[in-house]
Amino acid sequence: MDYREFSKTGVRVSVIGMGTYYDPAWIVLSRLGIRRGYRRRLEALRVGLEGGINFVDTAEIYGSEPLVGEAIRGFNRDELFIATKVWPSHLRYDDVIKAARRSAARLGAKYIDLYQIHFPNRRVPISETMRAMEYLADNGVIRFIGVSNFSLDQIIEAQGALKKYEIVSVQLPYNLIDRKIESDIIPYTRKNRLALIAYYPLGHGRLIREFPKEALELVRKRHGYRTPAQIALNWLISKYDNVFPIPRASNPEHVKEDLGAVGWRLDEDEIRIIEGFFH
Repeated sequence: MDYREFSKTGVRVSVIGMGTYYDPAWIVLSRLGIRRGYRRRLEALRVGLEGGINFVDTAEIYGSEPLVGEAIRGFNRDELFIATKVWPSHLRYDDVIKAARRSAARLGAKYIDLYQIHFPNRRVPISETMRAMEYLADNGVIRFIGVSNFSLDQIIEAQGALKKYEIVSVQLPYNLIDRKIESDIIPYTRKNRLALIAYYPLGHGRLIREFPKEALELVRKRHGYRTPAQIALNWLISKYDNVFPIPRASNPEHVKEDLGAVGWRLDEDEIRIIEGFFH
C-alpha cells in the first residue's frame, strides 16, 4: 500500500480508503436491526485493512458505524484513520457534540480521526457548528475537522468560522466522468493543502461498464494487466497528490481488486490520453 500525508496533519493515510455508504435500503433496515449482507461487508473491510488500507469513511446516517467498529477490532487503532460525518439536522452546538459522542460509541472508539459536516444546513450558522467542532477537538473526541458536499464559498466560510483549528479535508464526488470540481475546488484545496476525499470514484459503476477499450489497451501495454476500476482509481491518485478516493467496500473481491490500483503510477502523458477518451 502507498501512503501520503493527509493535508497538513502529519498523519500518513493510505492513498485509497474504503467507503461504507451502501444503499438506502441498508440505511432503513439497519435502524430496524436488519443487516443484510453484514458478514460479506465485514469481510470486505477486513480484506482492505489486512491489505494495508488504514482509512475508512462512514457517517451517522449510513448505519455502518457499528460495522466499521467491528471490522477494526483487533487492529492497532492508532494506525487507523477513521472518518465519520454528522448529519445536517444535528448541526446545532449541543447536537454536534452529542452526535459525535454517539458516533464514537458506535465505532467503539475513544476518538474519531476526522469528523465531517455531511451537508451544509443554511438554517444553522456555520459559526455555531464550528464552535462545537472546536470543543470536540479541544476535548479529544475528534482529531481533525472536515466538510462534505460544500461549495467553494461554503468551504471558505466554514474555514473563516474556525478560531483555533483548520479544515483539513473536503469530500465530494470526483471521477473521470465527473470533473466539475477541477475548475475551482481542487485548485483551492491544492493551494491550501487540504485533502480531497473523492467519493463515487468509479462513477456509480459506469467507469467499470463503459471504460474505453483503447484506454485499457494503452495502460495494459505499459503497466501490465489492469482492470477499469484499477485504472480509474489510479488516475485519481496519480493526477493529484492530495486526492484520496474511497470506493465502496461491500464485496471482498472488489476490495482485493482495488488494492491493485496502487504500487504503480500513470504518468502525465497517460493521464492526458486517458482523459481524452472521456470528453
